[in-house]
Amino acid sequence: MSTQIAAPEQLHEPRQRPGFRRTVKAYVSLTKPRVMELLLVVTIPAMFLAQRGMPNLWLVLATLIGGAMSAGSAGAFNCYIDRDMDRKMKRTKNRPLVTGEISDRGALVFSWVLGVLSVAWLWATTNWLAAALSAAAIFFYVVIYTIVLKRHSEQNIVWGGIAGCFPVLIGWAAVTGTLDWPAWVFFLVIFLWTPAHYWPLSMRYREDYAAAGVPMLGVVRGRVTVGLQVILYTWATVVASLLLIPVAGMGLLYSIAATVFGAYFIVQAHRLYGQAIRGREGKPMQVFHTANLYLSVLSLLIAIDALLPF
Repeated sequence: MSTQIAAPEQLHEPRQRPGFRRTVKAYVSLTKPRVMELLLVVTIPAMFLAQRGMPNLWLVLATLIGGAMSAGSAGAFNCYIDRDMDRKMKRTKNRPLVTGEISDRGALVFSWVLGVLSVAWLWATTNWLAAALSAAAIFFYVVIYTIVLKRHSEQNIVWGGIAGCFPVLIGWAAVTGTLDWPAWVFFLVIFLWTPAHYWPLSMRYREDYAAAGVPMLGVVRGRVTVGLQVILYTWATVVASLLLIPVAGMGLLYSIAATVFGAYFIVQAHRLYGQAIRGREGKPMQVFHTANLYLSVLSLLIAIDALLPF
């Protein structure tokens, strides 16, 4: 009877490193591209509104590059800090820090480098105010939201969502070097929109957030309460969007279209609440997608309106 002995290379087979393209893709995913895309969507119309027309294209490009690095840095820091929770949630189980495609140290260094570069780039290509706002946005998202609020308050997304409002201020500051009332009203629109957009998502992924111990409103409150809050914030968002008409001197196109799309957003929120009071789950993701569509359309309307003579 013979016994076969495995070769040393079979006993200690080295772990294959991911290829270059896969590694790059993993680092890009750390930046949360979908969130970044949403933030950049509001930067461009803020610049058009500040210019009251077509801003310098190089300035737009430079601001978008800096904004993308800023948002990417905040997203990467968030992935690093929340990696323990991501391991417990189904929708985040494939993030690179969970799968091991990127080391914790690599993610942390990447986050710092991207953040420093974003501030330096905006300072060099726009002005000090835009650069300072970029640094403030990263600090707010990483420290105030991710570290302080996310794990400890059901209102985490309300106040933490302020970080998502900074791109409006960065875009405005890049053009004017100041912060005027229209920029703050646009800021208010994003601030009020964030809970109306995110809380339906927390309803959909309630079990995920509960497993990770995140006290999202959809976890700690019932569907009726969440539905009512979504309605209130949706109404407030639409009202704030209409404040831009007198404050920023918006024209006829914006006034009509913002009212129509705002009414559609409100109807979807009321439908979700109506299902909740009947004891049904409803379609929270429909409200989530409606909110995304609403903000995209509103941003497009702001940019177009700034180019029109009426």
